[in-house]
Amino acid sequence: MTSSGRRLTQQDIARMAGVSQTTVSLVLNGKAESEVRISPETRDRVLQVIRDTGYVADPAARRLAERRNRIYGVFTYEAVFPAESADFYHPFLVGIEECAEEAGCDLLLFTSAKAAQRERRRIFSAESRIRLADGCVLLGRTVDRDDLVRLLAERIPFVSVGRRDDAGGPVPYVGADYPPAVRALVARAAALGHRRMAYVGVGRGAESYADRLRGFIAGVAETGAEGLHLTTTAGLFESGATVVFAEELADGAAIAEAALARGLDVPRDLSIVALGAPTRPVSTDIDFTGFRIPRREMGRRAVELLTRVLERGGNPQELLACELVDGSTLAPVPDER
Repeated sequence: MTSSGRRLTQQDIARMAGVSQTTVSLVLNGKAESEVRISPETRDRVLQVIRDTGYVADPAARRLAERRNRIYGVFTYEAVFPAESADFYHPFLVGIEECAEEAGCDLLLFTSAKAAQRERRRIFSAESRIRLADGCVLLGRTVDRDDLVRLLAERIPFVSVGRRDDAGGPVPYVGADYPPAVRALVARAAALGHRRMAYVGVGRGAESYADRLRGFIAGVAETGAEGLHLTTTAGLFESGATVVFAEELADGAAIAEAALARGLDVPRDLSIVALGAPTRPVSTDIDFTGFRIPRREMGRRAVELLTRVLERGGNPQELLACELVDGSTLAPVPDER
C-alpha cells in the first residue's frame, strides 16, 4: 500500500526502481532471464523494491497478461460423491486437488451439463460452461466419444484420466497400464499349475475393460494355458477352470460366494484373481489377489499433463504401472488335478 492507502501498482514499482513498467511486468512474469535481455542488476533492483514494499501483483491483471484464469476444470461423467462410488473416485480427486494446489490453481467441478433425455452427462450442451476453465480433467469409466472429437476439433485443452482410443486424433490421457499387470498375474497362476483359466467380465466398452481382457489373452498365449472368456458367471463352475480372473472386484466377491454355496473352498478348490479396485458397492472381507490401480498418482499426473498442454500444446499420453497385490485367493492346483 502507498502512504495514502492506495494499492501499489506496477507503475509505482517502476518509478521506485527507475525502470519502465514493461520491465517490471517482465520480471514479475519470470521472463527477464530468457526471452528478453534485462541485465541482472536491473532485475535485482526491481526485485528489491518488490521485497521492500511487500508488493503483490493484482491477480486479475496477471491472469489477463497470461491469458489464463488459473482455474482447472474437472468434468465427471458419473457422480463421484455418492457413498457407493466415493471409495473408487476419492483417490483420483485427492491427487487432482494436491497437484492443483501445488500449481497454484483453483478447481472447478462441472456437474450441470446433462443432455436432454440422457442419463449420462455430456460436456457440450445448452448449459455447458467448460470454457470457464483454462483446461479440464475428464474423469469417468467411459467418456463420450463425440465429446472427445469436439474437444480436439475446437482445441479445448483437456486430459483424460484413463486411456482413450483415438477420436479423430490422439487423445491426451494418463491411464493405468492394465495389460502387463494382468499378464503377470496369468504367469503367476501358470507357475502354480493352473492350465485352464477363465476371464469373467464384458471385456469391451470402456477401454480399461478391453485392456484387461487383452492382457489376459496375451498372458494365456505366453504361458500356453487354455483360456476362456465368459461375460457372466453362467457355465463357470462347469467349465473346469481352476482360476478365475474377475474383471470387477464385485464379480470376484460374487464368484467366491457362489463357490462357497457349492461347497467349494477358495482358493483350495477355485482360485480367484480380482483385476482392480471396486467400482460398485461390494461387501466382502476377502483379501483378493490382484493389483492396485495407481489412482492417486493418475489424478496428480493428469493435472501435470494438463499444465503441459496449456503451456506447450500437444497430446501427451502416459500409462502408469499397476502394483501387484499378493492377497490370499491364488493357490497352487491340488495334485489330484
